[in-house]
Amino acid sequence: MSLTLHFHPLASFCWKPLIALYENATAFNPVIVDLGDEQSRAAFLKISPSGKMPALRDDARGRTVLESTIVVEYLAAHYPGPVELVPADIDLAVAVRQADRFYDFYVQEPMQKIVGDRLRPQDKTDPLGVEQARGQLRNSYAIVEQEMQSTTWAVGDAFSLADCAASPALFYANKVEPFGDKYPAVKRYHDRLLQRPAFARVIEEAQPYFKFFPYNNG
Repeated sequence: MSLTLHFHPLASFCWKPLIALYENATAFNPVIVDLGDEQSRAAFLKISPSGKMPALRDDARGRTVLESTIVVEYLAAHYPGPVELVPADIDLAVAVRQADRFYDFYVQEPMQKIVGDRLRPQDKTDPLGVEQARGQLRNSYAIVEQEMQSTTWAVGDAFSLADCAASPALFYANKVEPFGDKYPAVKRYHDRLLQRPAFARVIEEAQPYFKFFPYNNG
């Protein structure tokens, strides 16, 4: 088996390449990284010196690929399957990449700000920063709400890299800043994502770790 994915089942950015791998039934060896374990951490730092997950190792091509979006791009280029995660059409590919960046920067990032603040000591929290992050999420929901009036997936009618990004972003964002009744199209899109077998599998595999998520009470 050529491919090895180093990841953690709870980490939102690790979900993106996992979904991509499962969508195309791409064979790979999963290695769960425990940064709290000295041996696991040391082994992973040899692969990813920054300590950031995920990391994809391709022994057949002698490559180590870092960053979730780049991992999916690499898979689409070198291990393509029936689901075209990055469209061949240049203009459509640009739209997919733009949507991917939107979900990473304007949904994932503020969500992680809120989660990270919950993990801080009481005297080190950032209430203003959290409120700004919540405002960013609500603004992002409004953008997605408008876009989802006329499309099935993040970009058009085909599942893509952008949906791999949207899946964990919206899943976790809904835990920290719930959609409520104000964004019905966002909720419907989120429900469609949950019904994708690849994403359902990722969530199922993460179940044993959800107890460590600081907003696990929803």
